[in-house]
Amino acid sequence: MLTYPEIDPIIFSLGPLAVRWYGLMYVLGFASSYFLVRKQIKQHNFTQLAKHFEDINLVLILSVVIGGRLGYILFYNLDYYLSHPSELLAIWAGGLSFHGACFALIVSGWIYTRKHKIDFWPSADIYVATIPIGLGFGRIGNFINGELYGRSTDLPWGMVFPTGGPVTRHPSQLYEAFLEGLVLFTLLWWCRNRPWDKRPNWPHGSILALFLICYGIFRSIVELAREPDQQIGFLFGMMTMGQLLSTIMVVTGIALWVLRIRSTRHPEK
Repeated sequence: MLTYPEIDPIIFSLGPLAVRWYGLMYVLGFASSYFLVRKQIKQHNFTQLAKHFEDINLVLILSVVIGGRLGYILFYNLDYYLSHPSELLAIWAGGLSFHGACFALIVSGWIYTRKHKIDFWPSADIYVATIPIGLGFGRIGNFINGELYGRSTDLPWGMVFPTGGPVTRHPSQLYEAFLEGLVLFTLLWWCRNRPWDKRPNWPHGSILALFLICYGIFRSIVELAREPDQQIGFLFGMMTMGQLLSTIMVVTGIALWVLRIRSTRHPEK
């Protein structure tokens, strides 16, 4: 068994203002995405997107926060927030859903690019290739907070989390940081130039489809070791909410890939 490294979630305080590790992880994720997206825009001379770069970044950041919060409320704890409406906006207390954030990102990105006549598919590929960095940082933030821990285990790297009782548990946050962060980023970053080669099986939108498929698979795997949300438990006797939403992501990603390939083989006249 490993000893859980208890780290104060608050880095420092200035009066009533507290700077937390979890918030810093979000900042690092957004900053990393900002610079890597800008790098790709310059690399591909994507002038359409370059003209709206700052504005679309603001829209997408807001989408992450708003979509993540609404997703958590709707998918994970609707009854509680209906009974405690004053806590709907208390994001600092925790409660963001990546599935909700992902849906909001895609919808808001599609609306913005359509309104400003920017090609959505290559834009989506450029941005989505950088998302795993933020996911990795976010899971490290969850680990520091001692939240979203795993199920009980007798494996030698199990840990006892401060809020998880005396049970030795999987450090599932670190599993997610590795798979959804490092592995997924490496895969997408390696594949990111393929759509620009205009190969039949890699049209624009392929990186977005690949992200949906791989994230859904990785998340579903980690959910096998992650403690189900107490207020929900298991669905259909064996599935967690995270697995259900991730399965929808995988199916959507496969359908998107097929549709994008067909669109390049049979373009509209």
